[in-house]
Amino acid sequence: MDKKSIIGLVLIFGIFVGYMWWVSPSAEERAKMEAERARVMDSIVNAQRAADSVAAAKAELDSLAAAGDSTALAATAPKVQDMGVFNSLTQGEARQITVDNGKMALTFNTLGGRVDRVVLADYKTYDQKELELITPGDDNLDLAFYTIDNRNVNTRLLNFQPYVGNQLWTSNETMTLGEGDSVTIAFRAQLDSSESYLEYAYTVHGDSYEVDFDINFVGLGNVIRNTNYLDLNWHNRMNRQEMVSDGSRGKGSRNSDRERYYSSIYYKPPKDNVENLKMGSDDKEQVKTNLEWIAFKQQYFCAIITVEGNQAFENADMAVNTNLNDTTHNYLTDMRATIGIPYSPETSQMKMGFYFGPTKFSDLKAMDRGFEKMLPLGWTVISKSISRWLIIPAFNFLENFIKNYGLIILVFTLLIRLVLLPLVYKSYKGGAIMRILKPEMDALNQKFPKQEQAMQKQQAMMALQKRAGYSPMAGCLPVLIQMPFLTAMFMFFPIAIELRQKSFLWCDDLSTYDSILDFGFNIPLYGDHISLFCLLMFGMQFFYTWYTMRNQNMSGGMPGMKFVMYFMPFMMLFIFNSQSAGLNLYYLISLTFTMATMMLIRRFTSEKKVRAHMAAYDQKHANGKGKPKKKSGFAKRLEELQKQAEQMQKMKEQQSRR
Repeated sequence: MDKKSIIGLVLIFGIFVGYMWWVSPSAEERAKMEAERARVMDSIVNAQRAADSVAAAKAELDSLAAAGDSTALAATAPKVQDMGVFNSLTQGEARQITVDNGKMALTFNTLGGRVDRVVLADYKTYDQKELELITPGDDNLDLAFYTIDNRNVNTRLLNFQPYVGNQLWTSNETMTLGEGDSVTIAFRAQLDSSESYLEYAYTVHGDSYEVDFDINFVGLGNVIRNTNYLDLNWHNRMNRQEMVSDGSRGKGSRNSDRERYYSSIYYKPPKDNVENLKMGSDDKEQVKTNLEWIAFKQQYFCAIITVEGNQAFENADMAVNTNLNDTTHNYLTDMRATIGIPYSPETSQMKMGFYFGPTKFSDLKAMDRGFEKMLPLGWTVISKSISRWLIIPAFNFLENFIKNYGLIILVFTLLIRLVLLPLVYKSYKGGAIMRILKPEMDALNQKFPKQEQAMQKQQAMMALQKRAGYSPMAGCLPVLIQMPFLTAMFMFFPIAIELRQKSFLWCDDLSTYDSILDFGFNIPLYGDHISLFCLLMFGMQFFYTWYTMRNQNMSGGMPGMKFVMYFMPFMMLFIFNSQSAGLNLYYLISLTFTMATMMLIRRFTSEKKVRAHMAAYDQKHANGKGKPKKKSGFAKRLEELQKQAEQMQKMKEQQSRR
């Protein structure tokens, strides 16, 4: 080993030692870590004790059930999970209370004091059944904690008493709220012979998707064991909303893979951007920082839990399961989150809230909580900004005057094309000029027929185009300008709830593909159907490609470009066959407008004026009046590359002669 290698190893070792010293925790941090480790170990020990107790109790229950001793069986049942002072609350019969506020019907269950079911009033599933956003389950919402005598308490096993206006609610009738009305239903788990109780208070407002949710701790400072936070478990199995319940595929029904792709858990740390688990696949994540809200999101609907005021969720463990082997129910995904809510013996209340409703951008934005940032509006800042500040406001504005959403897309597309027209006009006019220059272009092809003359031919063509006042760079302008708009539209239409179940012409739902023929089998990459709007879009794009390419020379340096250009429509046919009809309708109208614009510009572009421009250019430079323009850095580099290519070509020719 030489001296340089030894020095290098010493430096690497020194850097490693320095880094380890730098990241090592301080004495205070080590003390906190030890305290947290001790707390976790206590939790593990207590959990194991509880599990052992449950196992023993279950074994005793099984033995008594086999012996047929019903009296002993009833006495032993509460021991299955010994919750100490909360044991008496495991008795009693569960009741359900329903509140209809016009926007949704919420069903509460006294067992666990939870929201058991939410049905949205203004929306239906694909097959026109009730749209159930929250599905009944025994673990939809529960709070887990330890008492001071190390009893493991889970509120999903407790039978709460419902109160309305501090009066015990005994009615089984549905409460109906009008606009401006509100009602607070308090579910109390009250300890025996005590004024201490745990309370879930839900305030439902008329004609609203929002529900206030407060957890009140009354006299429980000496009951609940001191800890930094309590675990609030929130869980829901999300139903399929965009596919018939039996999983079959009717005309125009959406593939559940697309609905699943847009389903995930989203969350927002304070002062940070909204983040999410992987879309459309199994994923889990542990977030150790504070959070403002967590959302279970589907393609068009979501359930959000928020924290109010200056409080924040301490942490969260979240998981999404998309592989549900359940043929009995209509579940799409399973979402759950264990949320840490701050707690101390002095805590009296935790103020939170729910949102159960559609993911309409304007509604989410109006709540000013950053909910609208869940919507995937683009891949870049530019396309997101176009969606946020141009597409969505224009779309919502047109809704006030036009009721048919197919016509809204038509008018909207024409407005977008008119806005972009001044920016792409030169490019379209350049195409007209190229058509006029076709005889000269053909002559140059004949003058430089050999492959090794490609560079000379390219220079001659550029000089010809310059004489006519056409810049080849202008041809790139429409693509560069329109690309953010195209990507913004591509992202906007699949998540636009405004198009959901809205019909136009033969299409019964603009949010999904307009199938006119179902094969009954799947063609790889294409699908199992034919989308008519997609087919029309393909035809227009193919015609557009033919029209723009017929007068362009593709020999020489770009022999494969013609094939690529004609291949593009076929690629789009496969990509867009399963996209929403609204998106295909937009591209169809856009291409039609572009085609008509190009044809008009070519028709009214005077060949006489182009020839006059060329003559004036020639005369100006022949008299020496034409001052050469200062070349840009790009032009200089391009010229250098051309010279290098020519030199390499000459060297190859010399070598071949030898």
